[in-house]
Amino acid sequence: MTTRSIQMAVMGMRCASCASNVERILKTQVPGVQSCQVNLASESVSLVFDPALADLTVVGQKLAEAGYQMVKPQEKPAAKQRLLRQQSLTFWLGVCLTVPLVALSMARDLGALGPWAHAPWVNWLLFALATPVQFVTGWEFYRSAFQSLRSRNLNMDVLVALGSSTAYFFSVFVLLFPRVTSPHVVFETSALILLLIKLGKLLEGKARARASADLEALLDAVVLRARVETAAGGFEDRPAEQVRPGEVVVVGPQEKIPVDGSVLSGASSADESLMTGESQPIPKNPGDRVLAATLNLEGMLRVEAARVGQETTFARIVQRVEEAQASKAPIQRIADRVAGVFVPAMILLGLGTFAAWLVIGQEVFPALLRMVAVLVIACPCALGLATPTAITVGMGRGARLGILFRNSSVLEITHRLQVLLMDKTGTLTLGKPVLTDTVALEGISTDELLRLSASAEALLMHPISSALTRAARQRNLELVLPHDFQVEPGIGIRATVRGRAVRVARPETVLGADPNHPLAAALDRLTAEGKIVSAVELDGRPAGLIAVQDEERPEARATISRLQAMGIRLHLVTGDNEKNARAIADRLGIAEVSFGVLPDQKAELIVRVQSSGQLVGMVGDGINDAQALARADVGIAMGTGADVAVHAADLTLVRGEIQGVVEAILLSRKTMQVIRQNLFWAFFYNLLLIPVAAGALHAVRSAPAVLRDLHPGLAAAAMALSSLTVVLNSLRLARSDLS
Repeated sequence: MTTRSIQMAVMGMRCASCASNVERILKTQVPGVQSCQVNLASESVSLVFDPALADLTVVGQKLAEAGYQMVKPQEKPAAKQRLLRQQSLTFWLGVCLTVPLVALSMARDLGALGPWAHAPWVNWLLFALATPVQFVTGWEFYRSAFQSLRSRNLNMDVLVALGSSTAYFFSVFVLLFPRVTSPHVVFETSALILLLIKLGKLLEGKARARASADLEALLDAVVLRARVETAAGGFEDRPAEQVRPGEVVVVGPQEKIPVDGSVLSGASSADESLMTGESQPIPKNPGDRVLAATLNLEGMLRVEAARVGQETTFARIVQRVEEAQASKAPIQRIADRVAGVFVPAMILLGLGTFAAWLVIGQEVFPALLRMVAVLVIACPCALGLATPTAITVGMGRGARLGILFRNSSVLEITHRLQVLLMDKTGTLTLGKPVLTDTVALEGISTDELLRLSASAEALLMHPISSALTRAARQRNLELVLPHDFQVEPGIGIRATVRGRAVRVARPETVLGADPNHPLAAALDRLTAEGKIVSAVELDGRPAGLIAVQDEERPEARATISRLQAMGIRLHLVTGDNEKNARAIADRLGIAEVSFGVLPDQKAELIVRVQSSGQLVGMVGDGINDAQALARADVGIAMGTGADVAVHAADLTLVRGEIQGVVEAILLSRKTMQVIRQNLFWAFFYNLLLIPVAAGALHAVRSAPAVLRDLHPGLAAAAMALSSLTVVLNSLRLARSDLS
């Protein structure tokens, strides 16, 4: 069965119940949907479906029937701007009418206006001011509540509409039948509820837009055009996604690079801060890698395309971040379940409050106000925003730092890691051995020994061969192509260089086991230092030793110290020999070492540690690490490593720097801290003020009057403040210190 995955924007979701409603509609009413994840904070839906059974037209129709609008991702900013303008207009209409309405009502209640203010026509004036607020400013609440009731999945707008309508229609009843009940109307209460909640929604919407700013910054960098060389020697301008791998594109100064590839000619520097977070320009010369969406600063570059369109590093980063933001962390699912039963429970509580006060002898009017206050303050807006807003900001912050979480569950669990298994080559080290020592016997110079051995190795792409050829070129030694080249599997190579028979091989095959050999002492010293040593044989006689060493990353030592200070147990695991493994471990301060470990044995080691009940992370970069990365609770891949490792990992460090592990753990800790704070504030307002709204402090004469009989307008303000507090608290993640 063929499936299709899409990421789409859905406008009109206002709370956790809305998000649950959208998810339920797509799963139950659209055939062929296999999975659906809704992100309230970013107003997006990640959908996997069978295109043979459903298409986007069906999806859009079902959402429209429920009152939601599906828009293309590129149309989302314009749609949000239109919605914000519309909401702003209705809000300011409400302000213009509610301010005089509240002022007149309060002045009359305080006796500041004289007897004329109690004339019947004044109530009609209040009615005239309140009605547009109720049905124009508050129309979106009515529409959303109606659609919610029709779908049998109650959202917070049901509480808003029910609370404000109760106050409004009670006042209309008083207006029409003044002798039946108290002549006191509360039009200002219904208008104030709607206006304050509307204000909270506007502020919340703007703050949520800021929450997605990091991802939007990435999307703004999308490259549209590329200048491609043609076979005739000219240029062709075309969309970047239409460039084919192997084609050559020309990038001028201050132009964005349209593809992932390598520089063929030209010299410049590139601003890669969008991808790596590093502000320092990176020099670009022939052979260097360049990335799509980064900025070529000063020179002209000819770039051979390697990855284009959706295969570029930039496109995969955007896709990974979008998918991660759309996923639900386990802690969010708990909040969603609570929000799903919260609305009907609060409706029952509101009705129970009204009935209870009538039973104990309270008049209809004050009992009604208490019910309205309970309904309004119980709205679970903040509860629905507590987790997704923090996740959105945290994912965006990670993207800017070059840290990509596969989903929000990974973001949640990373801070709980107790053990980190770390690969050596390419992870703690640079993965590029460098020549450190050349030891020559009498009769040959060290330069000549290096020139001959590097020439013999010139046809190989092995890391040791590359280290020799780089060192020879740095010393300006002339290299020649070898003849009669022959590989001795597991031992070394043989070749003829300018008439001389050269052999570069394992020391024991050249020197034998003679402890008194002239090179034996040097071999023991170099091996003890953890270096990779090869012996050189010329014309059948030992001539010297060459040693290379994979240098540790400059930031490795400091990173290891910080991880240990954070209480994380570190374990070096490598396929290298014991001496090399222990040498690098000793230099970096890692006590636990496993050496000579095959790929499947790495995975087995992870399982053994997990069996003790500890959460295990694995950091690696190569194909041999892929199995272990997939087996670990959190697999962390170096972004400069093999593609299969990146795909197997839960977390990718785009910059390929090991210090990103520390930043990822700290970002996870900060995000979870903010989520817990958000959930506290979301529940704090409800749990503290719902009893107050119901009249729990009415008999406490020492309590302030504003709390003894909580006005519904204040309840609306508290509810709006709750949502705003959660969103603003989440935004702190974008600026929090991760040092």
